[in-house]
Amino acid sequence: QVQLVESGGGLVQAGGSLRLSCVASGSIFSINAMGWYRQAPGKQREFVAGITNSGSTHSAESVKDRFTISRDNAKKTTYLQMNSLKPEDTAVYYCATLTLLGSWFNLYAGSWGQGTQVTVSS
Repeated sequence: QVQLVESGGGLVQAGGSLRLSCVASGSIFSINAMGWYRQAPGKQREFVAGITNSGSTHSAESVKDRFTISRDNAKKTTYLQMNSLKPEDTAVYYCATLTLLGSWFNLYAGSWGQGTQVTVSS
């Protein structure tokens, strides 16, 4: 079992930045990749960005060029740097362990964190 704890959410004005962190504990040797998802009120949870153990990354088109995912293996932490935030980025952000089945378009999530709220005001 892997436990994930997110932090770094908050209230920010449009155009601002936030950095989310996700610390993993437990059976971290089993982790293939890590990812960030978000869920806005009344909407389905959606994939935001992911990173493999080898450092390969993939981001959703809606956040490409604004959000950057990275990881510090020594600290067992995955980050999501969010720049040029927009009101439509408002959501609860979750980190998750990922298993890729050949590509970024065929994957599934395993363990989830509790989520951290990001609110972007206009």
